[in-house]
Amino acid sequence: MRLIGPRSITFRLTLLFASAAVAVLLLLGFLIGHSLERHFEEQDMEVLAGKLQLAQHALEKVRSGAELDRLGQQLDDSLVGHAGLSVTVIGPAGQTLFASHGADFPPALLARRTPAESRGPSVWTSSQGQPLRGVSAAVPTGIAGAPPAVVAVAVDISHHQHFMASFRTTLWSFVILAALLTGFLGWIAVRRGLAPLQEITSQAAGITAQRLDWRLPAESVPVELAELVLTLNEMLARLEDSFRRLSDFSSDLAHELRTPVSNLLTQTQVTLAKDRTLDEYRDILASNTEEFEFLARMIADMLFLAKSENGLIVPHREAVDLAAEVGRLLEFYEILADEKQLELSCSGSGVVIGDRPMLRRAISNLLSNAVRHTPVGGRIAVQIDDGHAIASLSTKRPLLKLAVENTGSGIPAEHLARLFDRFYRVDASRQHLGDGAGLGLAITRSILRAHGGEVSVFSERGLTRFELQLPCAPPCGDQHVDQA
Repeated sequence: MRLIGPRSITFRLTLLFASAAVAVLLLLGFLIGHSLERHFEEQDMEVLAGKLQLAQHALEKVRSGAELDRLGQQLDDSLVGHAGLSVTVIGPAGQTLFASHGADFPPALLARRTPAESRGPSVWTSSQGQPLRGVSAAVPTGIAGAPPAVVAVAVDISHHQHFMASFRTTLWSFVILAALLTGFLGWIAVRRGLAPLQEITSQAAGITAQRLDWRLPAESVPVELAELVLTLNEMLARLEDSFRRLSDFSSDLAHELRTPVSNLLTQTQVTLAKDRTLDEYRDILASNTEEFEFLARMIADMLFLAKSENGLIVPHREAVDLAAEVGRLLEFYEILADEKQLELSCSGSGVVIGDRPMLRRAISNLLSNAVRHTPVGGRIAVQIDDGHAIASLSTKRPLLKLAVENTGSGIPAEHLARLFDRFYRVDASRQHLGDGAGLGLAITRSILRAHGGEVSVFSERGLTRFELQLPCAPPCGDQHVDQA
């Protein structure tokens, strides 16, 4: 179970600013502290080196044991005025020739060494708790054949340590204060920086179903948020279009259902108004059956379109001979065509990959429209062309063209863009009787898109042409392919 919710951007950026400030100040303090330590050490080494040279000079002048015994007084005089400085001299025979007051050296520092074994300064604490830094060196005497003496020099570094302790306290206090101040300033900066985002949030909160046409102002936002605003505006445009289509669809659906339901209700009420014969009841039920069949077809078509728009239609893939399918459909519509003295023809051939029943339905919808809207004595021609296959962007396969062309009065240009919308009719006064529910072309487009193809319409000079593009089957995919 998660007890802590997600942190806000303001909190994260404030914490980041404060952490960065602390890291920078600590690094700077470490560098300064290290430099001070080196500086104090260099100062101490200058003093210690001077005293070592003094002792070395004095030991080099010693020529006898008596002079070696008087060396202590000479060194004692040289330390006057050097408080905090300790010197110890160990003679060639291991005797202590001189030890200043409070001299407390570790045994390892007083061990006899050759110059090559001499080490850097050592730091220790005396028995009285006094911090010291010291060095030692083997210094030869002027006595012939005598081993060198050992000189150890140390200086009190308590003042330096007190200064460094004070420095660290000041540094930590400044770091804490700087972290708080940087966090506060960072919080203010982040709040001001996120103000445009909060403004966008407040403006977007006011968008409702009745205000989908409103857009976020992209001119007054920072560059970093311009892409976000553009994306939101594009989303609003899509929502507005979808909402408008849904609203139109609801209105159209209610309108389309109202007529058959009203017919059924009126006819049933009239039938129940008085007693009728068995034949009259049979005729009324047959008439109602026609209305129910129309409603069933409309509901089935709407379910098909709903599945198509949500990507739930998965066509069965098989090779379909378009010329053979078109031939069967033309035989089916031949009786209706003969009644209107229409000329039916089919030219070309081609094989596509797709679902045979769905493709037959798409082509049948176009032929049904052509037969219905072609005037008496007109012409309907189906053309299949696989000689100029173009590559589909969705399936990456070449596409074959199938066109259904009919003569007649044509379709006005202002209607072409919406011709494939659900329930849309060029002539709004037409009713469903004998004229379908206005879903045929919408279903045709859905079938084509489910196959990775597309449908388009052209109408001019008394000629209307519906053009289908379908995935082509090999060898069409290996020949005449023009990559578009």
